[in-house]
Amino acid sequence: MNILVIGSGGREHAISWKIAQSDKVENLYVAPGNAGTSNVATNVEIGVNDFEKLGAFALENAIDLVVVGPEEPLVKGIADYFKADENLKNIKLVGPNKEGAQLEGSKDFSKEFMFRHNIPTAGYKTFTREELEEGKAYLASAKAPYVLKADGLAAGKGVIITESLEEAQESLTDMLAHAKFGDASSRVVIEEFLDGIELSVFVLTDGKSYVTLPEAKDYKRIGEGDTGLNTGGMGALSPVPFADETFMQKIDEKVVKPTIDGLKKDEIDYVGFIFFGLIKVGEEPLVIEYNVRMGDPETEVVMPRIKSDFVDALVAAADGTLDTVEVAFEEQSASTVMLVSGGYPEAYEKGYEITGLDKVENVIPFHAGTKLVDGKIVNVGGRVIAVSALGENIKEALEKSKKAAEVISWQNYNYRKDIGFDLLPLLD
Repeated sequence: MNILVIGSGGREHAISWKIAQSDKVENLYVAPGNAGTSNVATNVEIGVNDFEKLGAFALENAIDLVVVGPEEPLVKGIADYFKADENLKNIKLVGPNKEGAQLEGSKDFSKEFMFRHNIPTAGYKTFTREELEEGKAYLASAKAPYVLKADGLAAGKGVIITESLEEAQESLTDMLAHAKFGDASSRVVIEEFLDGIELSVFVLTDGKSYVTLPEAKDYKRIGEGDTGLNTGGMGALSPVPFADETFMQKIDEKVVKPTIDGLKKDEIDYVGFIFFGLIKVGEEPLVIEYNVRMGDPETEVVMPRIKSDFVDALVAAADGTLDTVEVAFEEQSASTVMLVSGGYPEAYEKGYEITGLDKVENVIPFHAGTKLVDGKIVNVGGRVIAVSALGENIKEALEKSKKAAEVISWQNYNYRKDIGFDLLPLLD
């Protein structure tokens, strides 16, 4: 098979790394890829939203399967573009159509979906620019902490949580009246605050059946002890100690199955991944948000725990025959520690040479923001390398990741040394 993976981050490197292990793969391409994906595939200099060039490349290279990594091309309708083209429509594609991608593309759409199908989530109300004063009044009647979410895609930065009513009302004004997040905040969802512990659950679905992949927990804050600014993710672990069989069964019965059934009832043709951002409140799972792709850096701990040929599952999802495939998982634990550029998530410098990648052992360095320049690997993003490892338990995996994180380096790099700090006590 000839396979094209779309994307350039750690998620796409991890997916490509897993796909490359299949003996069914003849040629594997990643568009646009990074320095890491070039070790397992051929990089193609095409942007993720350039549907015309991606389609032309797929035809010229007899692509059999396209796997879409990031959310933006899905929300913009890449699946619809392929399906509408007479020459492209028979190429298998893993990724929901534009309507299905609204589960992530619009917070208001996803909340309405959850309420309509009785999927447990926080209470909410949505406001437009014209309803700014009503929104302020709603905040005044609500309880702190206040949660404000930009309706559209905001690169993971469109959420504000504050204890201050004044700050919440100012933020609402900035988002609606001053377009703080551009078009993404033309509508704002104000949500009830949920107090609990978070985890991520992933499924691959053909729209009828689904396979639940290993769960994970990621760490968003830049500072140790979960302090400081939010990032795209500073590390992740799998499995999650508190997500025992009973709790995972609740997630399946109360969240996953009703979501798949809801998509069918709403006649939304959904093929691809669903990422359930969940929170455990007491003993109950509630949905914080949906994403319509795999998470990053969670993919960097999920893919190493998949034991079977993942290409079989991807093809079955695209073909609508996922119920005929079994996906086997490693019992080992996985960890990833994200190495980031100094200054991230605010201003950071790019172009520094990364050293030590050839000196690490017992880990998988998944590349996120890297590029080959004159034969050297340099940092070109905020999140740069996800150092993943397998171990007999989370502690062992983390020790391997952290040991390697000390060896790989570049000027002013940074990483969190306390990934898993909240889970490790549960293992004693």
